[in-house]
Amino acid sequence: MRKALILSSLSIAASMTFAHAAQAQTAATAAAKLNYPVTAKGEVVDEQFGIKVADPYRWLENDVRADPKVRDWVTAENAVTDAYLASLPGRDIFRARMAELFNYERFGLPVKKGRRYFYARNDGLQNQSALFVRDGLNGTPRLLIDPNRWATDGATAVGDWVPSDDGRLLLYSVQDGGTDWRTVRMIDVDTGKDLPDVLEWVKFSGFSWAKDGSGFYYSRFPATKEGEKFQALNENQAVYFHRVGDPQSADRLVYATPDAPRRGHGGTVSDDGKWLVVTSTEGTDDRYEITLIDLTAPDAKPRTLVPGLVNNWSYIGNQGSIFFWITNKDAPRLRVVTLDIAEADPKPVEIVGEDEATLDGASIIGGTLIANYLVDARTEVRQFALDGTPRPKLALPGIGTAGGFNGKADDRETFYSFTSFATPSAIYRYDVKSGKSKLWARPKVSFDPASFTVEQRFYQSKDGTRVPMFLVHRKGLDLSAGAPTLLYGYGGFNISLTPGFSATRLAWIEQGGVLAVANLRGGGEYGKAWHDAGRLANKQNVFDDFIAAGEYLVKEGITTKEKLTIQGGSNGGLLVGAVVNQRPDLFAAALPAVGVMDMLRFDRFTAGRYWVDDYGYPAKEADFKALHAYSPYHNIKAGTDYPAILVTTADTDDRVVPGHSFKYAAALQAANIGDKPHLIRIETRAGHGSGKPTEKIIEEAADLWAFAARWTGMVVTPPAVAAAKTVR
Repeated sequence: MRKALILSSLSIAASMTFAHAAQAQTAATAAAKLNYPVTAKGEVVDEQFGIKVADPYRWLENDVRADPKVRDWVTAENAVTDAYLASLPGRDIFRARMAELFNYERFGLPVKKGRRYFYARNDGLQNQSALFVRDGLNGTPRLLIDPNRWATDGATAVGDWVPSDDGRLLLYSVQDGGTDWRTVRMIDVDTGKDLPDVLEWVKFSGFSWAKDGSGFYYSRFPATKEGEKFQALNENQAVYFHRVGDPQSADRLVYATPDAPRRGHGGTVSDDGKWLVVTSTEGTDDRYEITLIDLTAPDAKPRTLVPGLVNNWSYIGNQGSIFFWITNKDAPRLRVVTLDIAEADPKPVEIVGEDEATLDGASIIGGTLIANYLVDARTEVRQFALDGTPRPKLALPGIGTAGGFNGKADDRETFYSFTSFATPSAIYRYDVKSGKSKLWARPKVSFDPASFTVEQRFYQSKDGTRVPMFLVHRKGLDLSAGAPTLLYGYGGFNISLTPGFSATRLAWIEQGGVLAVANLRGGGEYGKAWHDAGRLANKQNVFDDFIAAGEYLVKEGITTKEKLTIQGGSNGGLLVGAVVNQRPDLFAAALPAVGVMDMLRFDRFTAGRYWVDDYGYPAKEADFKALHAYSPYHNIKAGTDYPAILVTTADTDDRVVPGHSFKYAAALQAANIGDKPHLIRIETRAGHGSGKPTEKIIEEAADLWAFAARWTGMVVTPPAVAAAKTVR
C-alpha cells in the first residue's frame, strides 16, 4: 500500500512538473505579447505647499457613463486584460470548483415581527438571495421577493429590508448595478403585491418604522444636478418621515442641519416608540452627536442629548427614561452606560465597564443585555442583567465570528449566526430564558470542514507592536518548500477582520495554497487605540504591519517571496498599492481591488469626503505631506522591478470612484517597472462590492486566483488531484 502511495505521489509530482512547465510557457508567451493601450497624458500639474504634483491622467476621473474617451479606454484595457487572463491555465478549474463550493443553500438571519419570520435565502447559485416569510416559526416558507427576476444579468439586488412591527408591511431597497444609491419600495406581506410608494435619492440610510405602522423614518440626500449622480459629493443628508401611501414629495422633513452640510443623520425609533433618536456624524469615525425628538408631541423641538461629535454613542435600547448606550467615552475598548433622559443634564451611569476585550455590539433581548466582544479578533458572547450583573456566557460552536442577536426588548428568542474560515454560516435560535441554542439552519457543503487547519499567530511589526494573524490551509500540507500564499489585509476605519467563510478563498486553499489574514492597526480589533495607531499621521504603521506580516511568513518558511500574493479591497486596495511601492521585492503578485489610489483628490468625489477622519485633509499642509508620501498613484518607483499586478474595479463604483484605479493602472503601465504584467480588470454593472451577482463573483475570483497562481508557481489541478498534494 505504501509503495503504491509513493508511486502515485511520484506520478502526480511528475505530471505536475510537466504541467507547471507548460503553464509557465503559455503564460510567459502571453506576457511577452502584452501591448498596453496608449493612454493620453495631460499637462495637469498642481502646486500645493510648494510641491508640484503632476496628474497626467486627470481625464480618467471623468464618468465612464458620460465620457466616450474614458469608455473607449476601459474597452481597450479590458481587451488586453481579458486576452491575458484567457491564456492562464487553471482558470477553468478554479471557476468550476467555485461553482461547486457556492452551490449550497444559504440563509440569512430571521427577523421576527408579529407572528411572522422574515429571512433571506439563496438556493446555491442564484445571483441574488430571495426574501421569504413564514407565518410562525415552523410555518410553510413563502417567497416574498425574488430579485433574480429583475435583471437579465443578475446585477439588481435587494438591499436593506425592514418589516413593520406587526409584520403586515415590509419596506425594501433596490440596488441596481452595484451603486450605493437605493430605490425604496414597500410590499403588502399578505398579498405579496407592491404598494405604489417609491422613494429615491436614498443612500447610507437606516429605516425605522413608527410603532403604529403608519410610516417610517429614513435619510436621503438632495437630488444632484443632471449627470452628477455618481460623482457629486454627498452632502446635506436629512431625516424624513414617509407616511404609507403618500408620494415622496409629501414626506415630512424631521431633522436637518443646512448650516452644517457635511453632517449625516439617521433616525431610530426608541423601543417604547416615544422618541426618535437622531444620530449625527460628519465622517467615518464613531464620533456622534445625539438628538432626541419627542414623537408624542407634534411640535416638539429637537433636544441635543449628547453634543459635540466627540465619542461613540450607539443606542442599544431603553426602559422608560433610562436609555442604554455603547460608548468609548473614558473607555477606548468601549463600555455600556445609561443616561436618564428625565434629568435636565443626564450623566453616564456605568452598567458594564471596559474590559481587556473589545466590545463589538450589544442588544437587549428578553430583559438580558447580550454583548459581543472581540478577543484577539474572535467572538465571545457575554450576558448581563440590565443592572450589569454578569450572567453565563453563551457557548459558541468554536473559534469564529458570531453575529445577530437582534429583536425586541421583550422577545424571549433571538437568532444569531456563526461562521469560521472553513465553516459556512449556520443560524441558531437562542432562547434567552433557558439559555439554550438550537440549530435553525446549517448548510450542506461539498467539502469536509475538518480537513482544514485554522490557527492564529502573532508577529512583531517594525516598531515591536504585536499583531495577530490567522492562517488557514489544508491539514497535512507540506510547507517544507513554502506554499503559494495569499496575504489579505485592510487596516482602517475601525473595521475588524474576523474569521468568516469564503467559497472563493477555499478554492485557493484546496489547491495547496495558504490564506493569511493580518489584523493590522487601523482596524477595530483592539478598540480606539488600535484604530488611532493606524490612521492620519500614523498611517505608515498599517503599511509596516502588512510588510512585517509578509516578512514573517517568509521567515517562518510558510512561503517565499516568489510565492507570496497580497490582496486588499477599498482601503485595503490603498494598502496593497502603498506597500508594493515601498517593498516591491517582497511580493510575487498584488491584487488591489477598488482602491483609494489618489490620496490627494479622494475627498472630491461621492463619499470620499467622509474619509478625512482616517486619512486627513489634502488641503491641510501636514496632512498633504503625509498623504503625498504614500499615495499609490504618486509614488510608483520607475527603474524598479515590480510584482505582477492585477487591479480590479467596476465602472459603476460610486463609493471609491473607478478613476482612482484607472489613473493608477495607467501610471503603472507607463512606468519602467519590469516585464511582469500590470493589468486592470474593469467589471461592468458592478459597484464597490455589495449586490454583486454570484456569477460575477465567481468569474472575478477565478481570474484573480489564476493570475496569482501563475506568478506564485501554484499548479492548478482538479480538486481530487489537489487534495493529494497534502501528502508528505
